Amino acid sequence: MSKVYKTVVVFADRLVPSKLRPLWEHEAGPKTIFFWAPAFKWGLVLAGLGDLQRPVETLSIPQSASLAATGIIWSRYSLVIIPKNYSLFAVNVFVAMTSLYQIGRAFKHQQSLEAKASK
Repeated sequence: MSKVYKTVVVFADRLVPSKLRPLWEHEAGPKTIFFWAPAFKWGLVLAGLGDLQRPVETLSIPQSASLAATGIIWSRYSLVIIPKNYSLFAVNVFVAMTSLYQIGRAFKHQQSLEAKASK
């Protein structure tokens, strides 16, 4: 760890209230990468939610499929590793859900195009 990060953690240690101390000291708490990686991954969820407004014709099925697969795989992994990382689990479930919803939208759109073409 960098000296700057260690200095910030030591300073913040004094400011954490006793009620939040168990979270602060947890193996997957804010002092570790196990906390910060899922925290920043919520950006993928926000992007996925923003994509719900995109026209269905512009959706990328391969991209949505890879995000869904990643979300499912990492959801499982987050419950197998030690320490269990429920924050990582939650963010990956949401990544998978938003991506699977987008795949459903794209599939439904393709079927409607095929139905129109066959008429």
